[in-house]
Amino acid sequence: MITLRYFASLRETLGVGDEQLELPDSISDLSGLTRWLQGRDDTWKQALDDSRLHVAINQRIVNTNSAVKDGDEVAWFPPVTGG
Repeated sequence: MITLRYFASLRETLGVGDEQLELPDSISDLSGLTRWLQGRDDTWKQALDDSRLHVAINQRIVNTNSAVKDGDEVAWFPPVTGG
């Protein structure tokens, strides 16, 4: 089981904040996981196809070739603005 978390505007766009899924055996890295999720529909494809997104695995910011495995928590964060 893998825990997925989506924050801020990403959560609003996708309509989900957290979910737990069985990680398919064919997925071993973040880019594979992202492509798999994008296959859900066009909303997911567009929302996760943003190079400005930050992704953390087990609360550490990572890059797209980082490994994912059963038991991990993966979180997507949209760009942050401030003022």
